[in-house]
Amino acid sequence: QVQLQESGPGLVKPSQTLSLTCTVSGGSITTNNFYWSWIRQPPGKGLEWMGAIAYSGSTYISPSLKSRTSISRDTSKNQFTLQLSSVTPEDTAVYYCARARVIRTTTPPDRGQGTQVTVSS
Repeated sequence: QVQLQESGPGLVKPSQTLSLTCTVSGGSITTNNFYWSWIRQPPGKGLEWMGAIAYSGSTYISPSLKSRTSISRDTSKNQFTLQLSSVTPEDTAVYYCARARVIRTTTPPDRGQGTQVTVSS
């Protein structure tokens, strides 16, 4: 059974870069045909797919976030990382990492518990 765990700062100042890491256990991030994604949910709003990194290392980013989002991975640690630059209070959300067999989904079958990130000075 795969398990995903998000980690990172809970508070980020406006204009800074948010960096979150997802540590995966029970499965390799290089296993064929899996996509490892980041999803977020701002308070009072729905889930938003942010982007994904494929088993091959290819990345896919939501067009609305493309200018300030990157996703990378460390296969030696079985981790993948989200970086979101120039954050504003509108980036305050619960951030989830997830695994799915499709690139883009807000309802993946495997998901971490989520981590709250607040953008505030």
